[in-house]
Amino acid sequence: MSVPDLTTYFNEVIKNDPNVSPAVAAIKTLLEYIRLKSFSTVVELRESVIDAIDVLTRTDSSAISVRSGCEMLLRFITLTALDAGFDSGMEKCKEILLKNGQVFLSKASKARNKIARMACAWIPSGSNILVHSKSRVVLEILREASVKNGTFHVYVCQSAPDNSGMSMMEELTNFGIKCTLILDSAVGAVMEKVDFVLLGAEAVVESGGIINKIGTSTIGLCAKMLNKPVYVAVESFKFVRFYPLNNRDIPDEYKYKYSTISTVKDLEKEHPLIDYTQPSFLTLLFTDIGIFTPSAVSDELVKLYL
Repeated sequence: MSVPDLTTYFNEVIKNDPNVSPAVAAIKTLLEYIRLKSFSTVVELRESVIDAIDVLTRTDSSAISVRSGCEMLLRFITLTALDAGFDSGMEKCKEILLKNGQVFLSKASKARNKIARMACAWIPSGSNILVHSKSRVVLEILREASVKNGTFHVYVCQSAPDNSGMSMMEELTNFGIKCTLILDSAVGAVMEKVDFVLLGAEAVVESGGIINKIGTSTIGLCAKMLNKPVYVAVESFKFVRFYPLNNRDIPDEYKYKYSTISTVKDLEKEHPLIDYTQPSFLTLLFTDIGIFTPSAVSDELVKLYL
């Protein structure tokens, strides 16, 4: 599989399944890449996968989400080499790796439903909820809660610059959930009405903070000032080894699309697509491996990567 084939396959996975996470799409692409390519050593396999990851992060999908999923696969490669044993041939090692990869994909595909079943108990009937942008896992939680818990009202931020909140509102309406689309600039005024904020995330970093759609940090700040709980629903494969202290620490490759970085000379004139929300603004994280406080995230990252 060549470099152009990697990008084409990755884009096809996302096109064929609009609900798939870029991280899962990247894992599928890398597993196909490993299946089709021959390697003589584990070192060669690992280096080839690292090169392939660099290619996948140079697409217009979320670079940090892609990288988080790919780092999980690199961990599998290391563990597979140990499981296979040093006396096993490369084909045996590759076979075990592909098998482990399919197990990971199976767990990842069930993550949203698992989170939804866990988190819907936190959404009582009659609640007023603020959500931002379009999150597949948040959508699944609200759908599950509307069936089990009764009616509630959702305020959906428009989420400029791509107005993804409009798509979120359409899907919520199709589920029969009462919702109101609000301007991003109206967050401060609406925050007084809501009982809590429910967010998705593109990545959870080592500090327990999140990287998510631009505007998330502002919502977290407003909620903190008005003592409103902020819940984050996120799959565990989005836990990433990265420790930003503030938004200035976020590299440009995460803030902007690759097409923007490669064509625009002055990025200061471009609108960043994501921001960093510090852990002090967050209350709980609902994940497929449990419910955590932001301070517990570092411990979970250690468990995932060791």
